Amino acid sequence: MFLLPVVRLESVWVIGRGTEMQKGKEAGAGEAGGVAYAAWAASAAFAHPTAVPPYRHTAGGGEGGGGPSARPPVRPSARPPGLVMGREREPNGTKFIELTVKSLANSPKSTGMAFWSINPYVGCELGCAYCYAHYAHRYTAERAHDAEKISRDESAEPVFTQHIFVKQRKAVLNALDRDLVRIHKQSSPDNPTTLAIGTATDPYQPAERHSGITRAILERFLTTEGLELRITTKSPLVCRDIDVLLELGRKHRVTVYISLICKNTRLIRLFEQRSPSPQARLRALSRLREAGIAAGINAAPILPGVTDSIFEIEALMAAAKQVDASFVHPSVLRLYPSVRSEFLPVIEQHFPNLMPRYRAAYGQGRNAPTNYQAAIQQRFEKLARRYGINSKDPFKREERQQVEPEAQLSLL
Repeated sequence: MFLLPVVRLESVWVIGRGTEMQKGKEAGAGEAGGVAYAAWAASAAFAHPTAVPPYRHTAGGGEGGGGPSARPPVRPSARPPGLVMGREREPNGTKFIELTVKSLANSPKSTGMAFWSINPYVGCELGCAYCYAHYAHRYTAERAHDAEKISRDESAEPVFTQHIFVKQRKAVLNALDRDLVRIHKQSSPDNPTTLAIGTATDPYQPAERHSGITRAILERFLTTEGLELRITTKSPLVCRDIDVLLELGRKHRVTVYISLICKNTRLIRLFEQRSPSPQARLRALSRLREAGIAAGINAAPILPGVTDSIFEIEALMAAAKQVDASFVHPSVLRLYPSVRSEFLPVIEQHFPNLMPRYRAAYGQGRNAPTNYQAAIQQRFEKLARRYGINSKDPFKREERQQVEPEAQLSLL
């Protein structure tokens, strides 16, 4: 019988071939429980990076230096009060385009998810390589060209991080009033309707500081009650709205999800061009918890072979414990077709040894193998118990049959 060699995955030992891999022992993680990464196809076991990631960077790179060569960090635009729509670009090339909408909330029927969703912006300055929302941007850019808001050249090659479509405030609030009628028809005290804000693009990205569309939406929810509101963001700007969130908490069930893939700044900068530092996000989470708001870490996406090691996950758990996070919930990378062209070049440049594993694992679809996902959940649960933190999404509900994000996001 042909067996693959034993491979050390930092603190996980994996032995075997195909589905016959056996569970090993995790160093320092208790008795022979361990987690076997049994699912990385028929190729060799998926190798983790070492504690110092093996990526290449320019001179002076690292935590405080010039950063990696493939995706140099770019500062968010510094703009005067008020956004100038569609005329001149910001110093970093960002252009803001006002977008009129007739409907705001995406229904569960249209997305295949078990909740309603709202995205105040199309496009996002944070520049995350794993973001699946790039695809919808093309359609929005085409509509903007038809309305003579951008040039033909700009619509031909829309830039997700530099063409930010800001939904017009009055149209947004009128659409939300209409949507709330439909939403409340499906809600009841025993089974409140869930509405998620920021499922595709960050509702507190730099444009929000001056446009205030997200805050206006939250304030409109003060006229209703009895819903579950979930807000997902990477930005400390969410703390600006603590006053509104506290008021909303008296009428709705409110939870804030701070997105953070790991605590390692150098790793984050490879995949997120302009996102706030992990320290800034953790400080924001601490402020939310001190204010009495239910808030935790959305550890998504977990990047196989990059952020899935015990070292990285335990660092995240320790940080979450320190700021009194309500939960740390993991979700493994989904490699949609629209994501591959942005994400895989980063892997190829900085983690070339992982490329064969990604091709094998994601060759047949967008999801990582189910055994791997189960192993990640088990690893999070074990470490969460050690730190006394909830590792499950507190409002998770079963998802309905999903449609492709390309179809979902066309609704934006």
